[in-house]
Amino acid sequence: MRTITTTDDLAAFCAAAKTHPYVTIDTEFLRERTYWSKLCLIQMALPGADGDAVLVDPIEGADMSMDPLYDLFRHEKTVKVFHAARQDLEIFFVEGGVFPKPLFDTQVAAMVCGFGEQVGYETLVKKIAKENLDKTSRFTDWSRRPLTTAQADYALADVTHLRVIYEFLAAQLAKSGRDHWVGEELSILTDPATYTTHPDDAWQRIKTRTNSGRFLALVKSLARFREDYAQKNNVPRSRVMKDDALLELASTRPTTVEELGRSRLLLREGRKPEIADGILAAVKAGLEMRPEDMPKVDASREQMQVNPALADLLRVLLKAKSESLGVASKLIANASDLDAMAAGERDIDALKGWRAEAFGNDALSLCRGEIALSAKGSEVRVVRL
Repeated sequence: MRTITTTDDLAAFCAAAKTHPYVTIDTEFLRERTYWSKLCLIQMALPGADGDAVLVDPIEGADMSMDPLYDLFRHEKTVKVFHAARQDLEIFFVEGGVFPKPLFDTQVAAMVCGFGEQVGYETLVKKIAKENLDKTSRFTDWSRRPLTTAQADYALADVTHLRVIYEFLAAQLAKSGRDHWVGEELSILTDPATYTTHPDDAWQRIKTRTNSGRFLALVKSLARFREDYAQKNNVPRSRVMKDDALLELASTRPTTVEELGRSRLLLREGRKPEIADGILAAVKAGLEMRPEDMPKVDASREQMQVNPALADLLRVLLKAKSESLGVASKLIANASDLDAMAAGERDIDALKGWRAEAFGNDALSLCRGEIALSAKGSEVRVVRL
């Protein structure tokens, strides 16, 4: 086991990685007390059962530059292999403004290869690598030093077994010709928009049953303040105010510190002067928002005239297609997609890209009455009319 804490050692490992077809990567981080994830550890392993596997420690190596790693990320002859990469990629995008290219996510690949929805790493280790993981260090404070031997072993296991999993899944995809299916999904993971929350759009994350324009204006203004404050001060949104407190304030509309103090749900942190003043300013802005600037909830889905019989047929078709292809059905389409399709909508992800190939084209034919479904035993067949 080797721990890297200097720029020179990191550069040497990354230079070696560039001579290989792939490198497996994982991270350990904390996010409970911050808005942005705090990077605590990076694990990397080179191909082969005896391939070099290292821990990169940005805490012990506080002066270490990550530039050699980012340069490796840009090296297109070496595939960067992750499992469930979204949070890892967010860290590197926020800190370094870079995405690994080319990228391979074994969780996405496993769903395409028939291992189920959101399949976990431990499951793939058991099914593909035929090994068991020691998960005793799963819930640990990765910012504390020194790391124990158990923690280091746990962290390295997340990249050493990943080599076998990657090689197996890559071979399966090459055999099935579904590489481009995974590629389309990974394009979302390497889109900066995936990791960017603009304060003006933050209100859309909040679930509310009220469609009143003025109420939504207050929700938008309060959510904008919370998002902006949380980002600038690197604190969790909930430390500013939780969603239930935000909705309470949008309803009670406090205009003074005294009125704000009557809130039942606002936590002590949210009563600090700089946050309290921001809340009151946000309420004022929401109350003064012009009608034409007020947010509007998209009511189109509520007004959809869904053909329930057609929606049921689409569900049967989706189940049949997902089973025959060995692909998790929710990766292809969800229930709201099917209802929208049965209501006549066509701007749906399930009708685009590889999903159209796998399901969408036949789904449209079913909607147009060009095919029928027949059952024989447990098998459902598509019949061209």
